[in-house]
Amino acid sequence: MNKSYEVEYCNLELRFDRRHIQQLIRDLIQDGYSLYWSESETIFIISVRTGRKLTKLRFHRLAKGYKLVGDYVIKDVKLSDWLEKQIGDLRGHAVVKRFKDRQILIESIMFGEVIRQVEITGVEHRVIFQKGPVVDSRKLAELFASQSAEWQLLSLQQELDAELEKLFDALECGDKDIVEACKEKLRRLRIELIQLEW
Repeated sequence: MNKSYEVEYCNLELRFDRRHIQQLIRDLIQDGYSLYWSESETIFIISVRTGRKLTKLRFHRLAKGYKLVGDYVIKDVKLSDWLEKQIGDLRGHAVVKRFKDRQILIESIMFGEVIRQVEITGVEHRVIFQKGPVVDSRKLAELFASQSAEWQLLSLQQELDAELEKLFDALECGDKDIVEACKEKLRRLRIELIQLEW
């Protein structure tokens, strides 16, 4: 096992019902994890111990069921595999950053599918995979049921990444027209990001 193994889950969103949460607790206990849980009117927390680290999974109560949200850093391979299975099975959303040695692999996941994969090594930034914008009616309905602001934020972040890469290439080539166009688009994206954060 790689001792420097670390996975960060950002903007995680998974929806559960109460029965499913109870099954998750049973599964984690059967997998040998030490855990405890607490509940209030608005939140259900499962605290999972992995070695010396305690990971608190926060489930927010909804009108129907619960939603696991937040950012999590996991250094336990088995717990990471478990969480990724949940993202796939429950058709969840997340930005997953895998840290290994001096390399970072970033995956943007929507509805349980990887839509973009970027590899960062040192200062080099390379898009490995990007899915086209094909959305069927079922996915569109799920998109509106999900928090649209989070989706817009993810989309803007991806557009920002692509524009920064384009700007870098233009600076390398010395193409002033493209540099100015990129800067203008980055200014527009910055304003949109600020508006979304409000």
